[in-house]
Amino acid sequence: MKARRPFQIGKLPWYAAALPLLCVALGAVADDTNAPAAAPPPLTPQQFFEGGTNTYNNWVTLSAGGFFTSGNEAQFQQLHHTGTAFGGIEDLHYQADLNTNQTTHLTLDGHGLFDNHDYSLRLNVANDNLGYVRFSYSEFRTWYNGDGGFYPPTGEYFSYPSDDALTLDRSELTFEAGLRMQNKPKITFRYTHKTREGDKGSTSWGDAHVGYLGSVVAGLSPTTESIDEHSDTFQLDATHHIKKTDLGLGVEYETGRLDDALKIVQSPGEPAQEKITNQQGTSYDMFNVHAFTETWFKDNLMLSSGYSYSDLDNDFTGSRIYGSDFDVGYVPMLASGFGYLDLNGGSRLHDYVMNLNLLTVPVQHLTITPSIRVEKEDMDADANGVETLNDFSSVPFNGASDRDVIDVRERLDLRYNAITNWVFWGRGEWTEGQGNLSELGGLTPVEGFGVPPVDFKTDDSRFFQKYSAGARWYPARSVTLNAGGYYKLNRYDYNNMESVSLGDYPGFLVMQDFETYDGNVGLTLRPLNNVSLISRYEYQSSNIHTRPNSLSGLSEVESSDMTSHILAQDITWVPWSRLYLQTGFNYVLSETRTPASDYTAAILNAQNNYWTLNFNSTFVVDDLTDFNLGYFYYRADDYQNIPVGVPFGAGAEQHGLTAGIVRRISKNMRLTLRYAFSHYTDELYGGHRDFDAHLVYSSLQYRF
Repeated sequence: MKARRPFQIGKLPWYAAALPLLCVALGAVADDTNAPAAAPPPLTPQQFFEGGTNTYNNWVTLSAGGFFTSGNEAQFQQLHHTGTAFGGIEDLHYQADLNTNQTTHLTLDGHGLFDNHDYSLRLNVANDNLGYVRFSYSEFRTWYNGDGGFYPPTGEYFSYPSDDALTLDRSELTFEAGLRMQNKPKITFRYTHKTREGDKGSTSWGDAHVGYLGSVVAGLSPTTESIDEHSDTFQLDATHHIKKTDLGLGVEYETGRLDDALKIVQSPGEPAQEKITNQQGTSYDMFNVHAFTETWFKDNLMLSSGYSYSDLDNDFTGSRIYGSDFDVGYVPMLASGFGYLDLNGGSRLHDYVMNLNLLTVPVQHLTITPSIRVEKEDMDADANGVETLNDFSSVPFNGASDRDVIDVRERLDLRYNAITNWVFWGRGEWTEGQGNLSELGGLTPVEGFGVPPVDFKTDDSRFFQKYSAGARWYPARSVTLNAGGYYKLNRYDYNNMESVSLGDYPGFLVMQDFETYDGNVGLTLRPLNNVSLISRYEYQSSNIHTRPNSLSGLSEVESSDMTSHILAQDITWVPWSRLYLQTGFNYVLSETRTPASDYTAAILNAQNNYWTLNFNSTFVVDDLTDFNLGYFYYRADDYQNIPVGVPFGAGAEQHGLTAGIVRRISKNMRLTLRYAFSHYTDELYGGHRDFDAHLVYSSLQYRF
């Protein structure tokens, strides 16, 4: 299911207020027969926004608001990306000249909303003749629902132990300095520190016994990802112009640490309940050097080139431990599943990329751009650890792999506009690649249970091709028609060589291709000066062909077929200089079919159909007051309660209503009041994730 746009606190666009004021001003000039011959200069958009000739370059906006929710508050926070209460400085901007000759400038931007953990600060000092120094910091939070799944036959729902949403905070601290002297190389240094800390929900749910007397085992138990990640990046870039050529050279070094864990509750609420901690630790160092050139030989001939080399070195650790609690030491336990201890390993990647692009205009109105890109990757990895199962004695394991890949992509772009009111474009893209993979070792059986180690080698080749074309036609000033589409085929071939038999793991496939047809048409109409209509239709058909190894006894099959229809319509109408109306409608029909649905009731053809409706309007009550009203509706009716297993498919409905008023108290102060309502229901989770939410919000902006 595609992502939906949630309702959010909106800002009144300047042109919504400026349009009626412009009409009034022009009308007054046209009707005043006694007006002086020399009319005053027209107001700028910023002056219209302020309501006069006195403009203000600096401002601060203070705001506060909160949501009142009933139902699943965590689901509300996840969908609408917000906490339940917030307030502070919504927007701050300050600019000033630091010297009398106005060559050194200071700019400050930022905002800080408490409880939403949404903070930003950007300070920039620039000298027109020397360069700039910039400091910035940003932090924001995302919310996740940690609940598990729902089992309809018995009405069982596996919720996260806490009613609060899981939260994950991201931050970025940056220092940047740039040297910008005339006729000198441009040099830029940048340091960035990034973090990601907190918890989020995962759909890698644990097993739970459901149904009559717990006869059915299904993955429904909540799982949490605990994340603690940090990285530091140092970049140095230099560019210079020599005669007809622009040159660039840069180096980058990044180091980081990832300390994450997947925490799974197994058999929740039962005497045999276990908690699994899947610890994943990684530290890495990455070095990159890159360069580019861009040369205009003539006005109609330009050659550009680029090169990049990267060296990535990883060290990783990990464990998967079953226990009575999370983050505990290993103790052999009866009925525990497969786990591992003391995982240690490393990997190394060398990546080389080169590209060439030639822009040429051989005749007027025709542009031809051929390009080529070559990428080569060399990778190797090794690991060792101890495997565990039940209360058996642990068994050591080790493994190693090696991978080499080279890909060559050619591309040709064409653009032609010699025919009046027509623009045509086309593109062809081809990628040929080959590589090899060897894998040795891996997990080993414990007391005869488990998958044996592999001794596997394969040579693979791939060929990708994509052809795109389109046209745009302007038959009249009020009409625009465009159409386009593409055909894409990605094919993979494998030559598997194993120490056991060719039908065994992991050499299942010898061929797989992904084929896509896509076509779209769009129409823009402006039948009246105050009415515009935008229509769009897109059709897409994708299928996957798979050929298993002949020793498997299976024949080639169309393993997946997906068909999608997308319809969209937007209408904008300004019936009066004080009134602005806009509505939009999107309808998506999408189905994925697999041969498996012909043989088992546990797998059905997947539906991804949904439609959305949105409406926005702005009414200018008077020169000081604007009123805004919006509505959003989403519906997906793809819920399928299959007779075997758990249900799937979206069966959700959402309404969103917003209403706001903006009042200009004075020429440099304005007050905004807003109310919003959201209603959400979801059949897939048996109503356990439904909610209602009300927003009350106000802000005060002062410009100076």
